[in-house]
Amino acid sequence: MSNVSQGNGQGLEKPIAIYYEHPSWFQPLFDWLDKRGANWVKVDAREHQYDAAAKEQEYSLLFNRMSPSAWQRGLGHCIFYTLNYLAHLEEKGLRVVNGSRAFTHETSKALQLSLLETLGLPYPKARVINHPSQALSAAEAVGYPIVLKPNIGGSGAGIERFDSSEQLRRAVEEKRLYFGIDSLALVQEAFTPRDNIITRVEVLGGEYLYAIRIHTTGVSFNLCPGDICQSAAGEELEPRFGCPVDAAKNGLKVEAYEPPREIIENVERIMEVAGIEVGGIEYVVDDATGRLLYYDINALSNFVADPERVIGFNPYGRLADYLIAEARAHSAKGSARLATSGVRA
Repeated sequence: MSNVSQGNGQGLEKPIAIYYEHPSWFQPLFDWLDKRGANWVKVDAREHQYDAAAKEQEYSLLFNRMSPSAWQRGLGHCIFYTLNYLAHLEEKGLRVVNGSRAFTHETSKALQLSLLETLGLPYPKARVINHPSQALSAAEAVGYPIVLKPNIGGSGAGIERFDSSEQLRRAVEEKRLYFGIDSLALVQEAFTPRDNIITRVEVLGGEYLYAIRIHTTGVSFNLCPGDICQSAAGEELEPRFGCPVDAAKNGLKVEAYEPPREIIENVERIMEVAGIEVGGIEYVVDDATGRLLYYDINALSNFVADPERVIGFNPYGRLADYLIAEARAHSAKGSARLATSGVRA
């Protein structure tokens, strides 16, 4: 499946590859690449295979847009395939944006905890377990209420709250705990966001791009900002991909927000260590304790709906420019190496 745009190609002999699985989430990026006249191609993970012995690189750059929630769409196998494919491309020297290190962190909440611990940043108390029989002892160590999260999640998938040992014991005995496709889970303290506000900070090229405050109902674990279709003032935002028609009924609202400089610096540190160039971090202030907690690290960002109205610019245009600039820079480096070695480019 391919769709190479027309135009001057922004000086790229080989196309930029957008590697993805969801059929509609990334149309805004596709549109902006076309507007920029970029040479680009779609690479659908659902239909993909590669030759480990191939010598020549097909692309000037590959941008990984694989989703950890693919298992909810019957595509869990694509997640593990992607981890191998990205490592293969990097071994061949291809420039990969959100490569294997980023995707490894994207697909492991356990690794995210270790990263936050290494950086000395606050996060909800948690235990990592590998079998439902361990859930009760882990919950006792963490303290109720708790949430149980599959290690490989995406958009709140599989998260369940338990307020007492009786509730959790019943779930264990009924064998209804689901740990996801890698059979790992987090038993994590449940927090209540102060004023039901969650803040998401987005980065591009590993640097701060924008932040939004999400006003939640407090009853859903699906906090994907791409699904928010109201402004903080209650205005209905322009319909778009990934924005359910009934989102307004769920009470989700959003507004632009400028976090303190310390938080921006912490987010950039997290992304640097995780290898995430394009993504978002979510944090809250826990209402009970007043602690600021970083609780989710995302390498897959569906930018906020109707961005011009909410944040004053379109991040997809900046993302397209970033990808083109990175592809050109990497292509120039490759040509320089060939010239130095005496090989004709």
